[in-house]
This record gives sequence, structure tokens and C-alpha cells, in this order.
Amino acid sequence: MTLFEVTLDCPDPRELAEFYRSVTGWPYAPGHQDDDPDGDDWLVLLPPGGGTRLAFQRSDGAVPPWPGIGRAHLDLAVPDLEAAHVHLVTCGARALTGTPAEEGRPDDLFRVYADPVGHPFCLTQV
Repeated sequence: MTLFEVTLDCPDPRELAEFYRSVTGWPYAPGHQDDDPDGDDWLVLLPPGGGTRLAFQRSDGAVPPWPGIGRAHLDLAVPDLEAAHVHLVTCGARALTGTPAEEGRPDDLFRVYADPVGHPFCLTQV
């Protein structure tokens, strides 16, 4: 068994897919590139070289708060946390925590953000 896909529920799949596409640089799955309002209930981004896909599904459900018990979130690995922070903020992410030094954990190389819909996700430096 392998993990095939992670799906984020959101009110506007195209908007959120565009955010994550700009953050990650991942392309749309074949057939998902066109801005077709009738086809925007379900969109998929593909990581280069294969791996777990990132999907976006239309839903008007509430976004879980951060931190929350029993909640899932994405962890994205980057080579440079500070450069990635600047890129994320430019793309429209909102920092939910300060830098590791500001949080009193200078050796703990991760930060927590919210996407434009409010889903929490983490960046970790590897």
C-alpha cells in the first residue's frame, strides 16, 4: 500500500491549486490545466518525478484551527527556510509562527503557515 494523494477541501479549488502551484512549482495533472469553471470541482497537482499527488476538492466546510487535536496538515521540505518564507509570503501564505529563534527553538528548523483558505501547513528545512 502506498499513499497516492492528499486532498484539501476548499471553497474554490482553482484558487487554492494556483496558490500551491506557485508555492511548489508542481504542474497540473493532464486535463486539469484549463481554467474551465465546470471542471473546477476537483483539481490535481503532480510532484516532479512521481510521488504523492496534491488534490483540491470543492467543499464549503470549515477550515480546522491550528493547532488542533486529531488534525492533519502538510509538511513541505525546503533547502532554505528563510528563502522559502519570503517566497511563501509573496505567494499569499500567512505565517502562524515566528522564526525558530523567535519561538525559542533556534535548532528546530520549521515554521507553520496558513494557505489563503486557512489550512495550516509546515515548512521544514532539510
